Amino acid sequence: MTLSAEVIDRIAAELAEADRAHSVIPRITARYPDATVEDSYAIQGVWRDSQIASGRRLIGRKIGLTSKAMQQATGITEPDYGVMFDDTVYESGADIPVDHFSNVRIEVELAFVLKSALEGPDCTLDDALAAIDHAVPGLEILNSHIELEGRTIVDTISDNAAYGAMVLGGVRKRPDEIDLRWVPGLLFKNGEIEETGVAAGVLNHPATGVAWLANKFHQHGARLEAGEIILAGSFTRPMWVARGDEVLCDYGPMGTIECRFV
Repeated sequence: MTLSAEVIDRIAAELAEADRAHSVIPRITARYPDATVEDSYAIQGVWRDSQIASGRRLIGRKIGLTSKAMQQATGITEPDYGVMFDDTVYESGADIPVDHFSNVRIEVELAFVLKSALEGPDCTLDDALAAIDHAVPGLEILNSHIELEGRTIVDTISDNAAYGAMVLGGVRKRPDEIDLRWVPGLLFKNGEIEETGVAAGVLNHPATGVAWLANKFHQHGARLEAGEIILAGSFTRPMWVARGDEVLCDYGPMGTIECRFV
């Protein structure tokens, strides 16, 4: 790491205040151009611990930037991850207050609920599939508290990988019940189709990211725990939304998700 503990704490506090105020702060990499990925995960960790200390409950992890579509959309070339808390989960049909977020966009994903713990260093796709209880469709709501132009993966990771919330569908499938690679996503805004994709766009299989994350966690002496929800990464580009927008995503055999921004 290149940043001091004092600077890391200060940036984490800035991000916590931006989250509370639904505002945006200047790019970290503009102020600290030598900041590293290790620095960014340290910032995220301090912010995460402060949220847990305030009473929020961690329920899972999000993986980002796993598809070519997302990497091209952001100019970033490697995956990242963040944490998800219990107060960030909506069900299909929800009205979502747009003012709770900054730079609000939607991504099409699958979420996986683990039935057993998963850890690296040599976790494979088969290991991940064996640890997954079921898959469920999920829309991720992106929430960026750092100015977007010129941002790098350091900025994104520090900002909890831009995670804001998720909207979960109602259809659950075990990995042996459906070919997860071929789950489609047709994303509509106000009745107009905006984005399409299939889940294989995420690392050739959406659960590959779960194995990647378990191996990444091993580097930090941690593992994924039973019961955690893993939001596995988008297989479409992010779609901007604003107040009044109605969103529908058709996942074919895994049903639909609807929500409205108010």
